[in-house]
Amino acid sequence: MSIGNSPEDDQPSAVDPAEDERPATEEHKPSVGHVLQQARTAAGLTVEQVSASTRVRVPIVQAIEEDDFSRCGGDVYARGHIRTIARSVGIDPEPLVTQYDAEHGGRPSPTPAAPLFEAERIRPERRRPNWTAAMVAAIVAVIGFVGFTMFNGADEEGQGKRIAEGPAPEKTTSEPSTKKPADPKPDPSDSAIAAAPADKVTVKLSAVEDKSWISAKSPNGELIFDGLLLKGESKTFQHDEQIDFILGNAGVIDIFVNGKQVDEDFKPGQVERPSYTKGDPEAG
Repeated sequence: MSIGNSPEDDQPSAVDPAEDERPATEEHKPSVGHVLQQARTAAGLTVEQVSASTRVRVPIVQAIEEDDFSRCGGDVYARGHIRTIARSVGIDPEPLVTQYDAEHGGRPSPTPAAPLFEAERIRPERRRPNWTAAMVAAIVAVIGFVGFTMFNGADEEGQGKRIAEGPAPEKTTSEPSTKKPADPKPDPSDSAIAAAPADKVTVKLSAVEDKSWISAKSPNGELIFDGLLLKGESKTFQHDEQIDFILGNAGVIDIFVNGKQVDEDFKPGQVERPSYTKGDPEAG
């Protein structure tokens, strides 16, 4: 028996193919971006077509194919873009997402909420007062009060005006009167001209059919009266020289000048501008 190596020792030892190929496979494994680019090219698609179908902007698609994920805005968006682009070029996205996680530190594990925050979340939130609704309600109330006040003020002003301009009520008394009742005043006639002051012009207006708006001025433009004469009311005007009138709805007014009725040919609804002076209105 010879001393030395056996024939088996002179033969080269067998190498496990799996052990020989594993480092090479890990070293030459294509990147995520390269796989996506190859799949897009094999599908016959351009970057613009992939962008249009996935709604991922062209610069981001190009950056992902170059393994630049900084344009994605974070790992969550990068995984979403990888899945979307992989489906659009016809490959399974999950191996690429797994490879991305392995190359970029993996998915962060969710942190359980502390019991203190759970208690705070369960605690009902205190309801805040609705200041906007309160302000709107206050504004509406103020507007309503102002409108109500203005309406009542206008109504009271109109009533006061009618009472001031209307005929004075007769004074009544429960005690028997010892004075002889005054004779009723005669209707205005030619004899009434003598009763009117000869050195002044006196004009009486009576609304007999409807209300009328009246404006009275002196010859120098001084306003004597401007207001409404209601149906059944009368008003008397007097001046040293002349009175100029503007009569709205002039046909409903009876006019007495210096104690004598003047028969003017005025029509209802018309606006007339008569002027009257001293003396007999029919003279001259």
